[in-house]
Amino acid sequence: MGDTDLERRAIIESMTERPYPEASQATTALVLGILGIVLCPALGPFAWSMGNKEMQAIDAGSRPPENRGTANAAKILGIIGTVLVVIAVAILLLVVVFSVSFSVFDS
Repeated sequence: MGDTDLERRAIIESMTERPYPEASQATTALVLGILGIVLCPALGPFAWSMGNKEMQAIDAGSRPPENRGTANAAKILGIIGTVLVVIAVAILLLVVVFSVSFSVFDS
């Protein structure tokens, strides 16, 4: 009788969902990614980093795999936001260099 109770308990425990040791940060990373595209591109690198860390945690089994798509979307939006930051900085540097060079040659 003791063996059947242990077997039943083992079956019930295997059927119940076990919580993961860490809470998911995928939604936070996605919000940062969206804000990085729409409002403030400086948030892009943070979304990229958080999305990447979330994907690594999912692969390690410490966070729920259901959030993998959200983490991947956050990572992609973070990459796009980071590229926008780099383009903006490059344009700003070009404007500064050209304005300085034209002002030097005008005098």
